[in-house]
Amino acid sequence: MRTFAFAVLCAASLLHAQDYQLGPDSQPQPGVPKGVVTKFQLPPGKYFPGTPHTYSIYVPAQYDAAKPAPFMIYMDGSGALGNGTRVPVVFDNLIAKHELPPMIGIFVDPGVLPTVSAAAQSRFERVFEYDSLSDRFSRFLLEELIPEVGRKYNLSKDPNDHGLSGTSTGAVAAFAAAWNRPDQFRRVLSFIGTYVAMKGADGLPALIRKTEPKPIRIFLQDGSKDHVVPGFPWGTFYAGSWPINNQVMYEAFQSAGYDAKLVIGEEGHNMKQGAAIMPDALRWLWRDYPNPITVREPAAMSDPGWDPRGKVYSVVSAAKPWEQVGDVYGAITSITADKQNNVYFADTSANRIYKVDSEGKVSLFQSNAAGPLRVAPNGRLYSAVKGQIVSFGPERKVEAANINAADLAITAKGDIYYTDTAHKTVGRVNGKVYPQAEMAMPAGIALSPDQAMLIVTDAQSRFAWSFQLAPDGTVMNGEPFYRLEMPESGWMSGVTAALEDSIGQLYFATPLGIQVCEANGRVAAILNAPNYGAVTAIAFAGPESNWLYASESGRLYRRPVKVTGVPAWTIAKLPKPPL
Repeated sequence: MRTFAFAVLCAASLLHAQDYQLGPDSQPQPGVPKGVVTKFQLPPGKYFPGTPHTYSIYVPAQYDAAKPAPFMIYMDGSGALGNGTRVPVVFDNLIAKHELPPMIGIFVDPGVLPTVSAAAQSRFERVFEYDSLSDRFSRFLLEELIPEVGRKYNLSKDPNDHGLSGTSTGAVAAFAAAWNRPDQFRRVLSFIGTYVAMKGADGLPALIRKTEPKPIRIFLQDGSKDHVVPGFPWGTFYAGSWPINNQVMYEAFQSAGYDAKLVIGEEGHNMKQGAAIMPDALRWLWRDYPNPITVREPAAMSDPGWDPRGKVYSVVSAAKPWEQVGDVYGAITSITADKQNNVYFADTSANRIYKVDSEGKVSLFQSNAAGPLRVAPNGRLYSAVKGQIVSFGPERKVEAANINAADLAITAKGDIYYTDTAHKTVGRVNGKVYPQAEMAMPAGIALSPDQAMLIVTDAQSRFAWSFQLAPDGTVMNGEPFYRLEMPESGWMSGVTAALEDSIGQLYFATPLGIQVCEANGRVAAILNAPNYGAVTAIAFAGPESNWLYASESGRLYRRPVKVTGVPAWTIAKLPKPPL
């Protein structure tokens, strides 16, 4: 149906082609104060070594150095500055009409690595810089370009004051920077966005649908003839269809509840329409300023027929975000809870175990014993440290020796299972050790609520494993059952912890956030990390086990959830998993 619709649209556009012209807001107007554009060069830095970047700064006539100024960054900056698009003129007019705040414009071009000889070809960086889902480009903006501009002008540090704009592959760069760092960028303009199968952008719609919404507002534009001809309406380029993929992106945003708008006109892969609608796009993007961009739950959640299965907001509420507990610590690698609603966490960098009481007060529980933690059914706190498994109650006891455990799981009967990353094994204290030839780095370990299955993460692979536990405790019938989303950069999954809720959903601590798998092994939802960083440990706690605790960047956080965990001292029967 979608192919047919685009074919009809293409045929109709041939009969009624629209001539996109720059309107009054893109023309210099008498009496309007004019900003100044100055060109600079950013020297090579860390993220694109040896590669300088040309950039220009637009400063409005209304700029007041005493007030932090909002700003927008335009990728392919020279094009945005040029006569075909005239962004500085648009800024002049909209700022004068108070439809934009007085803002700084930063127009940056992709880098070109200079040659070492006249006979050599330069390395053109545009695709490498722009067409990637990694955080490299956002780091370049935040750590190199913006600080350089900030040395010249008083830039606002409020993420609601930061906008990004890009064209074609530059649109991918603009959105990816906001997606990776919504704590820094909240407004995005995307013109003829290249969300096709080149370097991973075609996977964005699925991630947008699954991931807890981020505070981002986005305007998308494309043309019905973008890499499309009448006899080939599904797209002439090997990577896919620009109009269809922009539509799929928009549908994903709508599904997740984003503040998004899509305009599809009649042009091809050019900026004719984009330049013509630039004033309206900017008005839409900055409407209601200075009100902040916020996350909203989809309005359709209350409609009949809404399917709650696998939805982020079946697990959490937008109105109940993460809250920090305690101070900043070194490296929190494990979290667990006891029957009295106390929470314990290990700071392995300081070799300390901390206790959070039911009132949220944090105190030092034990020094020189930080490792993977679990509370056993007998109420004792277990930790693995220096080749031993020890427990704490009224006294400290050594429960096992010569075991280098990366994580622990303790059954209702008191059986202790562990992972040994160095030896690539899953083991049982006072029992057998099970080598895992197919696992690169066994890391986190957890029990299913019925304690019939053992879940083991692999910190290198994208797959987490499911093992069956025999009545005698034997670990058997392992499968790489859970397929997780991988970070864009590097080759490590970084999945360090797992836990399961009362309906059989699995929660994995990962660099992308907390990935939630249905019992069938599919990732259905991804909860955002509290800030920008990898989640290293997770646990359910609270009187009803309906608070989710997580650690990130040496901080402990918690938030209420709509699901419940099952402590090790309780065995619960699971419902049949969805197909």
